Amino acid sequence: MAFRRLRHKTQVFVAPDGDHYRVRLTHSLEVAQIGRTIARALGLNEDLTEALCLAHDLGHPPFGHQGEDALNAALRDAGGFDHNAHTIRILTRLEMPYPDFDGLNLSWEALEGLAKHNGPVFAPTWAMAEANAEWPLELSTWPGLEAQVAAIADDIAYDNHDIDDGLRAGLLDIDELIELPIVTRLWTAISERHPGISLEKRQRALVRDMIGTMVEDVLAETERRVRDSGVQTIDEVRSAGRPVAGFSDALAAEERELKSFLYERLYGLAELTPIREEAERVVANLASAYRSNPSLLPEGWRHESDRIEELRTIGDFIAGMTDRFAIARHEELVGPVKLPEGRF
Repeated sequence: MAFRRLRHKTQVFVAPDGDHYRVRLTHSLEVAQIGRTIARALGLNEDLTEALCLAHDLGHPPFGHQGEDALNAALRDAGGFDHNAHTIRILTRLEMPYPDFDGLNLSWEALEGLAKHNGPVFAPTWAMAEANAEWPLELSTWPGLEAQVAAIADDIAYDNHDIDDGLRAGLLDIDELIELPIVTRLWTAISERHPGISLEKRQRALVRDMIGTMVEDVLAETERRVRDSGVQTIDEVRSAGRPVAGFSDALAAEERELKSFLYERLYGLAELTPIREEAERVVANLASAYRSNPSLLPEGWRHESDRIEELRTIGDFIAGMTDRFAIARHEELVGPVKLPEGRF
């Protein structure tokens, strides 16, 4: 159920009305496509890679990072909230399709990969520490190659699909984008291969070629690192002291420049600030309402005997909400939500 709810959870644009903008579900599917392609070319476990890609964002609350910031602040006295740790909590405790145990009965490698796909975890939050106590996840080491591939596939998808959505929404200027070196090369090559094509087709070709260029770089660089480091076992991958899968130094620098551009020209746009502030307000108000009156929670979500567990359950309940469900509950319990029509 948590996976299906990603259909109505913010990726970048809050509660998007447009049918063509990414949400957490479509993003996760696109990450899985890229991750599986890389895993197949490298001879890795494709099924594990795909599972990690599909599940990596399950723990996100409504309204993306704005919702996470608000929920973390609201639950500070109960240990806060972290979406990555919450993914593990969902998969081991909150999803309960089986009669004999909680969770989805995933392999250790799947849990370890999800816990550490962004690298070693040296300061686990309460939820991660709780999972680690039950399934020792070797949090201080690097994860397996499949998890490293899932992480780099996430970056590739995020960068390029945000460009696609930003151009579609009219929030990114293609003339400014093509000033970036990596974009300049590909934009020029596309015009040489396909002279006279429309701007829309050229932009779509750009996104496709950017993904292909990044994937090819990851394949070549990962093979180089394996060869140069001499790693042969999974234990050697985990103790390598750095990622074995990743971009080359040259492309990593260009990708950082691209990310800086997106933060400046898309994520940090002034016209999006009021929308994000309203999203944070919705989550903060919901947390306050349930904290003040836990009886508002549905039956089965109440822990009257333990205040910390009660607060953490409130976090579980809110984190499981979709954008639209959170808006509906806010309107029911608190008051109107002021997200503009045609919102991003």
